[in-house]
Amino acid sequence: MFICNWRLEIGYSPISNLQSLAEMTSPFQHFIDQLAQTELPSNLFNQYSYIHEINGGRRHNLRLYLKRMAQLRPQVMLVAEAPGYRGCRLTGVPFVSPFIMRHGLDDIGLFGRERGYQTVAEWPEIQREASATIVWQTLLAHNLTPLLWNVLPFHPHRTGNPQSNRTPKTSELRFGESFLRALLELFPVKIVVAVGNKAESALTRWDIPFQKMRHPAQGGKKQFVHGIEKIVRLQ
Repeated sequence: MFICNWRLEIGYSPISNLQSLAEMTSPFQHFIDQLAQTELPSNLFNQYSYIHEINGGRRHNLRLYLKRMAQLRPQVMLVAEAPGYRGCRLTGVPFVSPFIMRHGLDDIGLFGRERGYQTVAEWPEIQREASATIVWQTLLAHNLTPLLWNVLPFHPHRTGNPQSNRTPKTSELRFGESFLRALLELFPVKIVVAVGNKAESALTRWDIPFQKMRHPAQGGKKQFVHGIEKIVRLQ
């Protein structure tokens, strides 16, 4: 885990004052470098690590995503629990499946091979993630493009089974606090939303003000849609 003063260490200035994408590259690259260098126990997978060459595509995708979100200037951040093996674990971006990463979201100019995003050919049989599909259908329907993140940015899986998801332990969430705080400095959003109980617990512990909504997984689609409608009204 890293702890740093971003204003001092990278010559921080708010994204709203930056004049070009070139100026944005340095803080985003620093952020991704810190992700990549984080050492984890064996049942947490670091999909950004420099140890595995294939992770380069995921770092590339995250960098493009953050640069595009800087252009869009999001007012809302949705913070979920952790990457799933069918989504962020493969693509490097929360709530983005390989299918979405490949085909893109033309309405908002996000993702897609024509925009330079990469599909990592690790588990090519996995293309879609139910939660990612629900999230983007709902966001596009409500004209909302929030910044997406996880309180734990690394993939928790069952021992010996990387193609699995498990609920992260409270002790494991400590790996995510500094990254979330760094993003909140880089993106001065107005509303932070905890998506699910683990996110709620972490944000409460870290004393970060937030709204809460139901996670769309396991039958939570209807409540998630209602939660997005509430957030849209709050903007």
